Amino acid sequence: MPDGEPLSHITPPDTSSALGKGMTVLSAILTAAKPPSLNDIAERTNLPRPTVFRVVKQLEETLMITRAPDGDKYLVGPNLMSLATDAMSAFMHASPVRAILSGLVHEIGETCNLGVLDRDSVVYIDRVECSWPLRLQMGVGTHVSMHATALGKLLVAHLPTRSRRRIINASPLTKFTEFTITDPKVLEAEFKLIRRQGYARNSEENTIGIIGVAVPVFDARNRVVAGLSLHAPAARMSLQQADSKIDRLRETARLIEQTMRETLQGPMRKEAAE
Repeated sequence: MPDGEPLSHITPPDTSSALGKGMTVLSAILTAAKPPSLNDIAERTNLPRPTVFRVVKQLEETLMITRAPDGDKYLVGPNLMSLATDAMSAFMHASPVRAILSGLVHEIGETCNLGVLDRDSVVYIDRVECSWPLRLQMGVGTHVSMHATALGKLLVAHLPTRSRRRIINASPLTKFTEFTITDPKVLEAEFKLIRRQGYARNSEENTIGIIGVAVPVFDARNRVVAGLSLHAPAARMSLQQADSKIDRLRETARLIEQTMRETLQGPMRKEAAE
């Protein structure tokens, strides 16, 4: 098997069906350490090369995967990313995560969000508004900038170096306020600081008068899969006051991680027992 993560953490689909073959190929692409070629996918899946070629062609036509810039390797496509975001959002709403987030907002008194990267921006997959009349009213599914929000900077900071630089170099670094960071070199220094301290800050970089902080949410393999943030009017909560909530955000992120693992492992334990 070429360089990349093993597929053992994913329930093996039945490769006798077309859907099973498609899931197997997608798993091979998603878990590869770097964009795989057709030969790499065939080796990782133990499927015949003609079968892999046919499945890859179908996945490419439906935009579930796309070709890497060099043309002979494959990456996650826009439709698969959108599907993953929708799935994560549905999972958060259906699981106890929503109650955890609501409890945090009740305690802190300010709006809190869960978000993931969606191509060149960040999308809220869950969000609980505070009860104050003065607040930013944005719903689940709202996209915000990845370079001018605490949540966006946090998630980009934890990407592999090559992916992070590709996104920054390809994205329009719009200057929303006088405090927005638009210099890629300054942003890279900010990302390094975020990784070192374990959280990100937004000092009125996206909207004048709004501050925020964000912490990572990890999966069972210690990958950052989402971010948990709070934001508030600077007139009601200073950035320094927001900093004092970091430990509480981290505690909530760990609880969310535990809930996600328990929710996902439940069906697996049931299947093993049967």
